[in-house]
Amino acid sequence: MTKLITGIGLLLMIGLQLWLPASMIHDNTQAITTGKPYKFKTRPIDPTDPFRGKYVALSFEMDEAEAFNSAEFENLNSGNQEIYVYLSTDSEGYARATYASLELLDFKQDYVIAILEDYDDDYVYFRLPFDRFYMEESKAYEAEVAVRDASRNRNSVDTQAPVCYALVYINGDVATLDNVFIDETPLVEFVLENREEDLE
Repeated sequence: MTKLITGIGLLLMIGLQLWLPASMIHDNTQAITTGKPYKFKTRPIDPTDPFRGKYVALSFEMDEAEAFNSAEFENLNSGNQEIYVYLSTDSEGYARATYASLELLDFKQDYVIAILEDYDDDYVYFRLPFDRFYMEESKAYEAEVAVRDASRNRNSVDTQAPVCYALVYINGDVATLDNVFIDETPLVEFVLENREEDLE
């Protein structure tokens, strides 16, 4: 009897371990298939360890929003508090934050679940959850340099500099980072094109 119970428990544990990744893959695929795309402009990020590995660290221009209800944020420690950030798009088609709330609001607007960083004078400061773009290790460092340079140049006086943005699909609670672009060129292609130019 004990062996039977142990066997059932083991099967349930294995089943759960298989179900969780499969569920996440399904949710992400569903978001890309049926969700709404948003373009999040990046901003410069401090140089980091070039041997970090297989992802590009991202930072975004959109990192603050007006509090929908200021009272709920007063005397609140940031920690790992999740908040709802409601989205719209600006005149150029890039994502912008309209309101931030601790509670899910009855809005007909897409939202992303972000991490609260600070609150000051009716404004909420937050960190978006899709701040890592995973890619081949052989291209990750070059890609991060390209993203950093494009974001830094755009934020300087050079208004003709490339725009760098992350394409994220939103479907309910799921936000899936699909790709990163520099002037409409997918990041991997951008890295490869610049390698070829350097070889010429």
